[in-house]
Order: sequence, then structure tokens, then C-alpha cells
Amino acid sequence: MIKQIRSEQLLPGMYIHDLNCGWLDHPFMSNAFFVRDQATCDKILGLGIREVYIDTIKGADVWAAPSQSEVNAELDRRLQEIAQKQPEKPVVVELKDEAARARRLHGEANKLARLVLDDVRLGQPVRIERIEPLVDSMVDSVFRHQDALLPMARLKNLDDYTFEHSVGVAALLIAFGRAMKLPKEAIQELAMGGLLHDIGKAHVPEAILNKPAKLTDDEFAKMQSHVAESLRLVEGVSGVGPIARQVIAEHHERFDGSGYPKRLAGKDISLYGQMAAIVDVYDAITSDKVYNRGMPPTQALKKLLEWSKHHFDPQLVQTFIRAIGIYPTGALVRLESNRMGVVVEQNEGKLLEPVVRVFYHAGQHHYVPPEVVDLAKVQDRIASCESYEKWKIDPHQWLPA
Repeated sequence: MIKQIRSEQLLPGMYIHDLNCGWLDHPFMSNAFFVRDQATCDKILGLGIREVYIDTIKGADVWAAPSQSEVNAELDRRLQEIAQKQPEKPVVVELKDEAARARRLHGEANKLARLVLDDVRLGQPVRIERIEPLVDSMVDSVFRHQDALLPMARLKNLDDYTFEHSVGVAALLIAFGRAMKLPKEAIQELAMGGLLHDIGKAHVPEAILNKPAKLTDDEFAKMQSHVAESLRLVEGVSGVGPIARQVIAEHHERFDGSGYPKRLAGKDISLYGQMAAIVDVYDAITSDKVYNRGMPPTQALKKLLEWSKHHFDPQLVQTFIRAIGIYPTGALVRLESNRMGVVVEQNEGKLLEPVVRVFYHAGQHHYVPPEVVDLAKVQDRIASCESYEKWKIDPHQWLPA
């Protein structure tokens, strides 16, 4: 049986089924392994990992610990509760009018993010005048219809993860800021911080960034040094304001003080740093990397809820979920009718009933004529959030454009 235990309950002889944290938050070769000594237990505690999942068939048990299914049932209940709160739907234009424009903008953003990283690698300064117009365009697009740009941010090339992740974080921060009703000027700074938050990774060797094995302590420290390096690279750069700097400085801090580089806790972390931490983790764990496959968006949102007991402000996590939806735009979903499709648009006040473009039948394993289905107007409901890779479906072909 798979059970969730507190990390301080972990003992040698147990088998960790899931370290229950992001891939970049630990130096181990895998998220699952047999615990052979107390030093490993101490290291997990030192990393700020509060809870892990153990496999009681492969290792020692903890009596009375909740099962994974019990934990998931509670997280599902909390998602349902969040869905009952009526969010505003920030739509100015129709999705069809914004989709093609958002796709072009996403391509331009990825090209520019690559150029910025290449400049830094060559010792060139950050040229903020090239980035500001892009930030303005991204903010305007999300304000017109966020369901056009956000699914584009899910499309990443394994070899280009670092800068494409920055574009995804920027887009999500814009939607988050809009849901928080922040001033547009603050949202523009948030987006700027998102684009630049990992710029210091330009000085982290590719062999460390993409290492498909356990990191040494020195390699892990080098990976974490990207925060200080990012701040150094924007020092003295006009146009990178205080909000953007807080995003860069604090996106790896955690609410319980277990993050880095300063181990800030609670309200010592700025609002913008807390928002960036949530978005950074969400985009990271939903993205494919050379050493790990991303999880479906709804599963990732449940992880954010689970981790909000320690690492994030629970109210901010709930606001983020309402901002992007229980089944975020771009998610592959399976309906109770066994039909499958991609979520193309959220329905105001009905987060469990988005608009889905149906194109596949899971039971019969074949494509069907594409059909746009508004779940708020039919009896069919979403049964699960699925993986594109599992079904060998190309997301590029079905996302809004």
C-alpha cells in the first residue's frame, strides 16, 4: 500500500514511493528509492521535504498513516470546494480572434528569451529595451483572453526548456496577477520578473541542468546559485523594477522557511515572491524534461494544494487555481462518455465545466470528427485529466490556433 507519512517518521528500511517534491528541489537520482541509512533521512529533512509517500510492500510500514487514495480523495474534495467560488472571467475578445495572435506572440517570446540567454552566456548585458515591448504584448493578450496564450506556454521543446519555462512563468504570472486584481503596472513587472527569473542558469553548466542522474552536493549548490547569479545580472539594469527583482530573488523561497537562498518564511517573503514560487513550481512539474515527464495539469494543481500545508500560502494557491481553472486550458481530458479532447476555454463560474474540443474515443482507440463541446450545456462531465504522451497525441495539433 502507498501511504503518506511525515518526513520525521521516515526510517532506514522504508521504501520511498515518491519524494513528493519537484525534480529541481532534491539532488537524488530518482523520486523513488530504498532508504538504507539515517543520513538519507536527515538529508530529506534538511531539504525541507515535509511529507513523503512510502510503499509498505517494498519496505517498512507506519501504522495509521493515511493512504495515497485517502489523501487524493481529500484533495479532490478541496478542488470541488474551490470550484464553487465564482471567479471573474477576464474576456475582452472572442477566443478565435486572439488565438492566432497569441500563437505568434508565443513564438516571438521564445525567440527573444533564447536571445537574452545567449547574450548573457557571451558576457553581454541584459538589454531590457528589447524585452519591454514583448512584456506589454503578453500582458495585453492575457487581458484580452487568457485562454489564448496560456495553453501556448505548455508547448516546450526538451532542448529549450530553460528559456521556454521562463516564458511560461511570465504568462502564468500575468493571469495570476489579473486574478489578484493587481494594477497593470505591477503585472507588467511580474511578467518581466518571470522572463528573467532563471537568467542566472545561463552560467550553470548544461551538464548540471540536464543531468539525468543524482547531483553531487557541489552540483546541487551550483544549481541553487542561479538565484544570486540572476540578481547579479540585473543589478543596475534600468527597467527591472523592485517587483521583478522580488520575483527573481524569492521564487525558490518557501512559506515554512525551507526554501533558498535566504530561507525566508511567511510574510518575510513578498507577495510577488510567493506568487512566483507557486507559478514556478506549477510550470516546472507540468513540463517534460530530459530526465522526467511532466504531470497532467489537474494533478499538478492537487500537488500545489497538498504542498500548501507547508510551502505556499493556501489562499494564494486557491486564487491561482481559480485563475487558470481546475482543468486548465490546454489540458487533455477524458469525459465520462469515454471521449477525449483538449480544454480550449474556461466557463465563467463553472470551473468543472469548461469548453472542450473533442477528437478521440478512448474506449475505441481511434480519432473522431473534432467537435467543440461546452460541458456547461451537456450532460457529459470530465472523468479525468490525461497525459498526451500516454495516448501518443500531439498537443500542437489540438491547442487553440
